[in-house]
Amino acid sequence: MPLDKPYKDVPGTTIFDADMSRQGYHLNQFCMSLMKAENRARFKADERAYLDEWPMSEEQKQAVLDRDLNRCIALGGNIYFLAKIGATDGKSFQQMAGSMTGMTEEEYRNMMVGGGRPIDGNRYVGEKK
Repeated sequence: MPLDKPYKDVPGTTIFDADMSRQGYHLNQFCMSLMKAENRARFKADERAYLDEWPMSEEQKQAVLDRDLNRCIALGGNIYFLAKIGATDGKSFQQMAGSMTGMTEEEYRNMMVGGGRPIDGNRYVGEKK
């Protein structure tokens, strides 16, 4: 019997729960491998070949190749693991977060310094305002 997951209806939000952890296990392990310089070098030399060493889904591999971090998260990636891809590419966490929101790094920084994103549209679908 599946657990009730009322958090599944928060627009634009993916909760990294046990099910997502299982789905993204190999994707996240790949990301952790990038903590070693020799693995980063191998990945950068031939990204597809390095990804093919991991038992990830084709969709997960393509999301990494596309650097589509939102898709990686939807496929079980954890942002703290995915940050290793950004670091391998020489990007800051702030640059990555900006790309995930469709903002420039500066726009993202200004939004966060200004108090974060507005709550409008970020409630449970069934929640009353």
